[in-house]
Amino acid sequence: MTGRPAGPTKVVYRHHPWLGKRVLIMPQPIPAGPSPRLHNEDLAPAEHRRWGFYSLFAMWMSDIHSLGGYTFAAGLFALGLGAWQVFLALVLGIFIVFLLMNLSGYAGQKLGVPYPVLARLSFGVFGANLPALIRALVAIAWYGIQTWLASRAVIVIVLQIWPDLKGLTGNNFLGESTLGWLAFLVVWALQLLLLRNGMDTIRRFQDWAGPAVWVVMGLLVVYILINAGWNVSLDLPGGTAQWGVMQAFFAAVALTVTYFSTLLLNFCDFSRFAPSRRSVWTANLWGLPVNFMAFSVVSVVVTAGTFKVYGQHIYDPVDIVGRINSIWALLLGAVTFAVATLGINVVANFVSPAYDLANVWPAKIDFRRGGLIAAVVALVITPWNLFNSPVVVNQFLGGLGALLGPLFGIIMMDYYVLRRQHVVVADLFREQGYYTYARGWNPKAVLSFLVSAIPAVILALVPVFGAVSAFSWFIGAIIAAAVHFLISRNDRSIADSVTAAIAEDARPTAPQARTA
Repeated sequence: MTGRPAGPTKVVYRHHPWLGKRVLIMPQPIPAGPSPRLHNEDLAPAEHRRWGFYSLFAMWMSDIHSLGGYTFAAGLFALGLGAWQVFLALVLGIFIVFLLMNLSGYAGQKLGVPYPVLARLSFGVFGANLPALIRALVAIAWYGIQTWLASRAVIVIVLQIWPDLKGLTGNNFLGESTLGWLAFLVVWALQLLLLRNGMDTIRRFQDWAGPAVWVVMGLLVVYILINAGWNVSLDLPGGTAQWGVMQAFFAAVALTVTYFSTLLLNFCDFSRFAPSRRSVWTANLWGLPVNFMAFSVVSVVVTAGTFKVYGQHIYDPVDIVGRINSIWALLLGAVTFAVATLGINVVANFVSPAYDLANVWPAKIDFRRGGLIAAVVALVITPWNLFNSPVVVNQFLGGLGALLGPLFGIIMMDYYVLRRQHVVVADLFREQGYYTYARGWNPKAVLSFLVSAIPAVILALVPVFGAVSAFSWFIGAIIAAAVHFLISRNDRSIADSVTAAIAEDARPTAPQARTA
């Protein structure tokens, strides 16, 4: 396709200064309005920009202050690294995340659109469902798993208050006990309450959920240090560097980036509501390098201190709180870490599939319905059975995760290099426009994805490539970006869309022509 396809036309006249009368310029195409197959209020460019610095910063706190975030830094010692090597790897990795996250964030802030609509640029207005559904599958699976993990804290609370309910933990229905089912359904239902007012309710939840965890972690670190005599060793037990210390170090860097790979794709779901690029940059700086490093250091200090206090390294903060001889400390810790798990679930696994599923059928599925569908699917798949299956977690979810790098590489290459950030936003919602390609699909983006996805999945899953498996996200992203650039750099339709977008941006607000 070259340029926007022809359609109905309008006749444009302009006053000619020499002839002193109106003259016909040329028949001009009338751009079609947004298609109901591509547009609804939730997918449309954001009008209300309420996610300022603090809301985005609190969002990062909710994402990082989770049980997974707590154990991540300590888990890197298993690669065979010492304390200072782990610290340097975390610093380098999180600064790479900061730079890459800004790419996604700036695109969302400028265009005001969520991830599946941004993907229409490169994959086509209908082809964007491919990257959207891949991201949705990953999110829904982890949505269910994180909901179940949060329900474990609820069980701890319930059994402390009503110990007689322990009898409800002995039976088994579809892999879970009666109390387990009840706890899971309670947490599952609580998350649906966040759908009441869409993203605005989520913003208010994130504003206090992330900081609440810092309060409990602060109390916990002081308690551990006091009982350890303010003297702990930060060298946690780990494994051996199977392929050398340098490989282990850069693997730790790569794993830090991969930990954030889901939000590298759909951070624009949040930054689209930011009032300025500066607010995105500032929130990312404080929320990622500063907050992530501080939380990692605190988690390592607490884990290291447990060895001196309890004679063993305890990696679960709920377990640590449970050893404190106080029912109130246990309840406070369990509630806080349940909230923390819900926080990361909402950020990483709830918002994305809500938009991704809405993108499939905008006329019938809005953000709320998309979130409800995702929640129902997460319930039906009985996530505890997924989590307890190494094959599912390592191969199915690991394989899907390896596909996220190629998607990021294609979309960012397309937006920043090929189009130089020039987009005809209205055409993202038209069936006939600059992003229609071939029946709504861009074959070049699909080819770039296939060429890069296959090696990325092989490197991530095949044991013989264990030495480079940690780098599969980077390898997939680099191959995808390079291939997409090589086969698309001379694409006439991209050049036409950039020219049109530049002209549209330069057009004065007051109309220069009259129509008849």
